[in-house]
Amino acid sequence: MTTGMTGSSDVHPDTENTADTADTADTAGTAEEHEAPFDPEATGIIPRLTFDTPPSDAEPSDTKRSDTEPSDTKRSDAKPSGAEAGRPAKGAPHAGDGDRDADRDADRDTNSGTDGDTDGDAGEAGFDPDTTTAIRLPAPGTLHIGHPPTADETPDAAAPKDAAKGPSQGITKPGKATQATGSAGTAGKNGTAAGAPSEAEVTTDVRGTGTNRTTGSQATGGAATGGAAKRGAAADAAAAGTVEMAVEAPGGQKGPKAPATPPASSGTPNGAQAATASPKTEQAPATHASGAAASPKTGQAQGAAAGRMGRLAALVASAPKWLPVVLVLEGLIMYVLALKVSPGPLRGVDPNEINGLGLISALPATAFAAILIMIVSFFVTVAQSTDRKFLLLFQIAAILFALHGAGALVAQEPRFPTAYIHAGFVEFIGRTGETAISIDARMGWPGFFALFAFVTKAAGITDMTPILNWTPLLSNLLYLLPFVLILRQVVATTRARWYAALLFVLAQWIGQDYFSPQGFTFALYLVFVAILLRWFGRVEARTKPVPPKGLRKLLGRLDAMTPGELANTGTFRADKLLMLLMLLALFFAAVASHQITPFMMLGVLTALLLFKRSSLTWGLPFFLGLVVLAWISYLTVGFWAGQIDAIFGGLGKILTNLQRNTGDRIAGSDPAHALVLKARLGILAMILSLAAVGLFRRLRRGVFDRAALILLCVPVLALGLQSYGGEIGLRIYMFALPGACLLAAYAFFPNLPADSADVREETVPIRRRNVRFNPQLTRKVTVVLAACTAVVFAMAFLVARYGNEKFERVTSGEVAALRYVYAHDKPSAKVLYLVPKEGPEVTPTLPWGERDVERVNFAVQALVHKDPTVIKDAVDKLKEQSRNSYLMVSRGQVSYLQLNEGFPEDWGPRFRAALDASPDLKRVFANEDAALYTWKKFVKGTEIPDPNPYKGRGDPTSPWTPVGIAALAVTWVALFWYEVLSLNGRGRASRARRRLLFLAVPAFVIALAVIAERFIVIAQK
Repeated sequence: MTTGMTGSSDVHPDTENTADTADTADTAGTAEEHEAPFDPEATGIIPRLTFDTPPSDAEPSDTKRSDTEPSDTKRSDAKPSGAEAGRPAKGAPHAGDGDRDADRDADRDTNSGTDGDTDGDAGEAGFDPDTTTAIRLPAPGTLHIGHPPTADETPDAAAPKDAAKGPSQGITKPGKATQATGSAGTAGKNGTAAGAPSEAEVTTDVRGTGTNRTTGSQATGGAATGGAAKRGAAADAAAAGTVEMAVEAPGGQKGPKAPATPPASSGTPNGAQAATASPKTEQAPATHASGAAASPKTGQAQGAAAGRMGRLAALVASAPKWLPVVLVLEGLIMYVLALKVSPGPLRGVDPNEINGLGLISALPATAFAAILIMIVSFFVTVAQSTDRKFLLLFQIAAILFALHGAGALVAQEPRFPTAYIHAGFVEFIGRTGETAISIDARMGWPGFFALFAFVTKAAGITDMTPILNWTPLLSNLLYLLPFVLILRQVVATTRARWYAALLFVLAQWIGQDYFSPQGFTFALYLVFVAILLRWFGRVEARTKPVPPKGLRKLLGRLDAMTPGELANTGTFRADKLLMLLMLLALFFAAVASHQITPFMMLGVLTALLLFKRSSLTWGLPFFLGLVVLAWISYLTVGFWAGQIDAIFGGLGKILTNLQRNTGDRIAGSDPAHALVLKARLGILAMILSLAAVGLFRRLRRGVFDRAALILLCVPVLALGLQSYGGEIGLRIYMFALPGACLLAAYAFFPNLPADSADVREETVPIRRRNVRFNPQLTRKVTVVLAACTAVVFAMAFLVARYGNEKFERVTSGEVAALRYVYAHDKPSAKVLYLVPKEGPEVTPTLPWGERDVERVNFAVQALVHKDPTVIKDAVDKLKEQSRNSYLMVSRGQVSYLQLNEGFPEDWGPRFRAALDASPDLKRVFANEDAALYTWKKFVKGTEIPDPNPYKGRGDPTSPWTPVGIAALAVTWVALFWYEVLSLNGRGRASRARRRLLFLAVPAFVIALAVIAERFIVIAQK
C-alpha cells in the first residue's frame, strides 16, 4: 500500500479495476489528424536520432510482410524483431523506442493529464516527449535520403559516421526554402544540400524496413501524443516494406502520396533497401521549394506562424499543469479585492447590511464566485492522475483563507468579544508575573496565557490587536498540518485523503479557534494523535479463528478485515524515545492550559490500546491520568473548593447536557437567525450521515477503520461528564471532526489504493462484483458529486460560522468606550452590562477585560426589558454600586437582544434616549456604537473602593498531602522507565519491567487515595 498522500485517480467503488482502452484507441486513431508544425527553435525540442537493426535473413518468412500487401495494412501479430520490440539495436548510437503498445501507453498517459507517471518511451529512461523528438532511422547503411548508397558507403563504414553526427544535424531551420531532388549532389537554389528537408522540419520515422514518412509541417507542441501516433503510423508502413512520401503544404494541406519502388539491387539485406522517390513523389516538394525560394520573406513568415501554432498547441496540451494554479491564484486575488475594496456594485462589504444571517448577507457576489473558482481549481487537480501535493495543499490553504479569514478581512477590530479577556489575562501575567485564580477560574490553567505573556514581553509587543485579529486563520492553518499527517497513516486513495482535508476545512465552523486556550490545545491534540498513529501505530493480522456464531462472530469478522491504518515500520528506538518525550510534553502543555483537552487525549490513547492500534503499553494511560488528577487536586484548589456540586453535578446527565447544548441554542425569535442555528445542526447531521455512509462502504470492501471510529466516538463520551457551561456540545463537535471528515470522504472514495504509485487505476475493491455502470462515467460522476457537496459545505460554513456576526463583530466605538474605563479605573471600577435575565452563565457581549483585569469588575448585570422606556431595574442596579461604576450600552449587546430575545429593531436608540432623559444618570462617554452612564450624585466624601485582592489566603490542604506528593513522584518515575524499556519490544527486559511494576502499582494506589481524600476533606471546609 502507498504510505504517503500519493497515488492515482479513483474509479467508481462499485466497479472493478479497468483500463482506459477506449481512450487509448481514440488517441491512437486520431493522432495523425492533429499533427502541427515541428519547430525546434520555437519549442525548445531537440530532435534525436534512433536506429533499428534490420531484420535478419534468418528470420522466418512468416514474420515478414509481403511486398504485395498494401502499405496501410496493419502489422502482423507475429513477434517483432529486437529493434521493433523496443530493445536497443546492436551497435546503434541510441537505444530503440518501444513498440506500438508502448507508444499507445505514452499517448494515453499524455492525454489523460498524467505528470511524471512515465519517464519517456518504453525501455528508454530519461526520454521526455515535451523536450525531445525522436527521429527513428534504420540501421546505418539501410536508408539514404536524397541519394542512393554508393559502393563506398557500406553499413560498417556508415555507422561511425552517422554516430558522430549531432542530434540537430540535417535539420533545416524554419523559413529557409530548400530544393528537394532525387539525384545525389544536386544543390538547391538557396545553396542547401540536396535531399534536405523542405521549408519546415522533416520528421523521419522508419522502423528498420526502409519506410520513410516525410511531412513539410509536423507538430510536436511539447506533447507526446503526436509523436506516438506518428511512430505507430510509420510502423504500419514499415511492416508493408514500402516507402511513403507525404508532403504537407504550409497551409496544412497534404501533398500526394505514392508508394516508392525499391531499387532492383541495393546491396542491402532484404527489407532494408534504400528508398528511391518516384518522379511523381518528387514533383510536389520541388515545385513547393522553388515557390518558397522565390519569396523568402513569405517563407519566413510562414515558418514563424508555424512556430506560434506549435507553441500554442504546447500551451493547450499542458493546461492540466498550469490551469489549476491560475484558477486558485485568480480566485484568491478576486476574493481579497471583493472584501477589501470600498463598498459598491459587486464589491466591498457594508457592515450596516449585516442582518440575522450574519456576514453572508453583506458579502458581494464576486466573493462567492471566487470561492467557487478555488473549489473548482482543487477538483481539477484532484481529478488528475497524479498527486501534486504542494499544489493541493496550497489550494486547500487558499480556500481556508477565504473562509476562515473573512472576519479578519472585513473587521474594524478583532472579532469575538471573549478574545479580549484572554488578552487581559496575558497582560496581567506579563505585568505582575503571577496568576490569579481568584479573579477567574481560567487562570487555574494558565499555560496558554503564560506562554503568550513570555512571547509578547520578549518581543516587546504592547498591542495585541494583530494577534487577536489573525489568530483564527493561523489556528486553522496550524490544524491542517497535523491532520494531513494523520491522513498519511490511513489506507485510502489520494482523492479520499485530500478530500478529507478539504472537508475538515469546510466543516470547522465551530468558532473555537479564536485567541483562546481551547483553540491552542486543539492543535496540540491533533499533533498528539498524529504522533500516536505515525510512530506508535500497530497493525497485526488476526490469527485466531472467527467464532461460529453470536456477537463474538461479528466482532471476529470485523477484526479479520483489512485494517484501515498503516503500521509503523522501520522506526529506530531513538526516534521512538524522542516521540515519547514529545507526547509527554504535549500532554503536560494541554493539562496546564485547558480543562477538557487532556481527557480527549487520554481517551484516544486508551481506545487505541483497547482496540490494538498502538504499540505503547498500558502503563502510559495510568501515567497520564495521574497527571490530570494531580493538577486538578493540587493546583486548582481555589477553583473547585466549595464548588464540588458544580463540577461533578452533571456526571451521567447525558440528556440534560444535550438539551443545554442543542435545544436551548435553537431558541430565538429572529427568523433569519433561527435559520443560522438550524444550519449548524444541519451541517452536523450532514457530516455524520456522510461518515455513516463512508463507514458502510468501507465495510463492504472488507476494510475496518478503527482509528477513524475512535477519533469520532471518543469525544462523544464527554457528553456524560457535564454541560461545561452549555458548551460541551461545541467541544465534542470540534474534537470529533477529524474522524468524521475522514469517514465522510470514504462516502465518495471508499476503495483501497493501488499497490504501485504508477498504476492509474487506484481503486481495486476487495470483493469483485459485477460492473453495473461504465467505470469512466461513474468515476467522473463521483468527482462531480464530491465537488457539489464541497460547494454546499462552503456556503453553509459562511452561514454557520458568521451567523452571529451582528453581535460578535467588535467595532472601534466599543473598544474606545472600554478604554475610557481603563483610563479611569484607579483604584478600581465596575462595568454593568445588559441582560434579558440574570444568571451566572450569561457573559457580556462586549470586548471586556482587555486590560486591568484585577481592577475592573465585569460581574454586575443590569436587567432590561423589551419596552425600551422601562429603565428602572437598570438604574436601580447602578445606584447600588459604588462610585466609579458605569452602565454600558453597546451595539453588540443591543444586537444580541434583538436576535435572541425578540427586542424591537429600534430598541437601542430608544433605550439610550430614555437613559439620557433620566435625572439620576450622567452620560460620560458616547459615540455611534457605545455609551457610558454613571450615577449623577454621590454622597460627598464617598471613596472609590480598592480592588479585590487577587492573592488568596493560601489553598486549603489535608494531612496526607505530603504522602500523596511522594507517591506521585515514585509512580511517575517507575511508569516512565517502564515505558522506555518497552520501546525495545515487549519481550525484552521483562524482569526489569516487572520490578518497576511492583514499585509503581502500590505507589499509584497511594497517590490516588490521597487525591480522593483531598477532595473529601477540602470540600467539607
